[in-house]
Amino acid sequence: MPRAESPRDDRATGRDDRATGRDDRATGRDDRAPLRSATVAIIGCGGLGSSVAEMLVRSGVGALVLIDFDRVEEDNLNRQLFFRDQLGRLKAEALAETLRRIDPSVHLDVVVERVTAANLLPYVFGCDVLVEAVDGVDDKAMIVNVCTSELPEVPLVTVSGLAGSGSANEIVTQHIADNVYLVGDLASDVRDGLPLYASRVMVAAAHQAHVVVRVLLGLEHP
Repeated sequence: MPRAESPRDDRATGRDDRATGRDDRATGRDDRAPLRSATVAIIGCGGLGSSVAEMLVRSGVGALVLIDFDRVEEDNLNRQLFFRDQLGRLKAEALAETLRRIDPSVHLDVVVERVTAANLLPYVFGCDVLVEAVDGVDDKAMIVNVCTSELPEVPLVTVSGLAGSGSANEIVTQHIADNVYLVGDLASDVRDGLPLYASRVMVAAAHQAHVVVRVLLGLEHP
């Protein structure tokens, strides 16, 4: 993964001003080489993970590791990238099928497994960026703890707070540690009885996907 340069505002060379997150590069070309050569692990292929995967494939990321143990259910269709004819299918396998329809050249590793502190590392080892996209608070905490302690040099993009019908503008991305990015409003929770709307889930997923793109391009500011 490209190393980030020191923050500076240099329009002559088109470097990124990381104090503002502005990308002033204007080379006249679409250079996605760092994306094409990258591998991103997506842990959880539901509402967040399936949308993040779609956006990364459309952005040109060359390889994904899709990790999920669950199957597609009727109540997933209102916010997840699945279709009625995929009901009952394993989510990771169904998602891989859809992604290959978007880009047949994308390399996909499908892992049908519920991750634990004991088995997570082998599945994500060697990836350039890790995306946490699971539902349970305990599972989220486990993934963050394992990844930050065992793979501290690998960027991790995690989420907290996207439920309900609150303003989409409340969902933000924060760079909370050297290699940890946190997306969400940090408050809303389905455990409080708030529903999940596709619009707000996809806003959060877009934040996650774009952080991944920026990190792979060497831009540290979210």
